[in-house]
Amino acid sequence: MKKLILLAAISLMVSCKKNSTAKIDNIQQKQSQFSIVIHGGAGTILKKNMSPEQETLYKTKLEEAIRVGYGILKNGGSSLDAVQKTITILEDSPLFNAGKGAVFTNAETNEHDASIMDGETLKAGASAGTTIVKNPIHLARAVMEYSPHVMLSGKGAETFAQEQGLEIVDPSYFYTERSYNALQRVKNSQKTAFYNEEIKGSKFGTVGCVALDKQGNLAAGTSTGGMTNKRWGRIGDAPIIGAGTYANNKTCAVSSTGWGEFFIRGVVAYDISALMDYKGLSLKEAAQEVIQKKIPELGGDGGIIAVDKYGNMVMEFNTSGMFRATMNDKGDLFIGMYKD
Repeated sequence: MKKLILLAAISLMVSCKKNSTAKIDNIQQKQSQFSIVIHGGAGTILKKNMSPEQETLYKTKLEEAIRVGYGILKNGGSSLDAVQKTITILEDSPLFNAGKGAVFTNAETNEHDASIMDGETLKAGASAGTTIVKNPIHLARAVMEYSPHVMLSGKGAETFAQEQGLEIVDPSYFYTERSYNALQRVKNSQKTAFYNEEIKGSKFGTVGCVALDKQGNLAAGTSTGGMTNKRWGRIGDAPIIGAGTYANNKTCAVSSTGWGEFFIRGVVAYDISALMDYKGLSLKEAAQEVIQKKIPELGGDGGIIAVDKYGNMVMEFNTSGMFRATMNDKGDLFIGMYKD
């Protein structure tokens, strides 16, 4: 009799736990049918250094970009298309350190890195060190879909881009006076961009986008010009799957921005997903653990944007600011730049 009572009690506990979990899942599933988050880089972004005109420029471009992706998702389009086309808008703007606005290397050239990942299939594509591809995020998508590889670099990546019919431009297309002057200031100060607060604040970071579509598929993408005054073909975290970009329908989609060396060592984007998968942490809990604890302990800084399979959105950073925006299925728009 005691055994029967014990078995009945265990069965009741299991049943209650299942019901409780189901209730939690049902609550989570109601968060958003689709969601999109973008970033334009994290760093020393202070209101005192930003004129009202500059604020307006950044807010206008962030809104333009995210509304492109939102429109795709609202009309039933894929998260991959939303991510790619949203990032394209940011790459075409001189405001951000990607594509047109990329920073200069020590050799006074512009070198681009980008990556994209499909959370449904775990397929991914990336490119690094290209100098003539107008939109590196297009190249990353082409690598994912039309090559047997995950990452291509340098001249080989450019040859592949030409074979795929992607838009090729003269390197002079990427010249902006602001980025060039920033390089000269860094050279004159004998400091790297990481230690020059003025440069960190104006041209440091990447652009990125994460999205959940109506089909329940997640995607993430990231694009960057890297680090002002970088040398020797330096590559940061942006094109590295698991560090700068990661998407998995089981958990979340993440795009990183910040001090790339530390994001690579911390495998930041994947670490957030793994904490959710293996430890059962929520997206917010996982993001805080990695960005507010792990990366600072290593000595790095930066931030991430992320969306989970329920449409919950997170924008976590440990710097004074991060250009960012979100939209959900209700069309609610948020745009932020500073910490508060």
